[in-house]
Amino acid sequence: MGFWWFGRKSAPETARPYVPAWLTTAEAEVGFARSRDGLVAFVKSTAVWALFRGGAWELGTVRGSSLMLGGQQVVGTRAAAIGGPTGGTTIDAESRTAIGQILTALRQHGLIDT
Repeated sequence: MGFWWFGRKSAPETARPYVPAWLTTAEAEVGFARSRDGLVAFVKSTAVWALFRGGAWELGTVRGSSLMLGGQQVVGTRAAAIGGPTGGTTIDAESRTAIGQILTALRQHGLIDT
């Protein structure tokens, strides 16, 4: 427990944020553990992970460099921007519309740059 900072519920507002912690002795007062950068907790009520970072809690944000499912990478870092269809000798308006919608969806999900 050397890295925990403990405080009372009555601690001044400037000494927070605190998260509930179990203390190990009967003599110990009910206390809270001081949040530190890198502290991760699961929020049961919303079923998301919380990360204490830069002095504040981030809820539901997952950080990483790739997503692997079944041993296969399915999402990696954001790819470069892809331009919409232009030019050509045969112009197919319906195809261009569909391709534009696909590119918009990929951009909205953050899979390709804008």
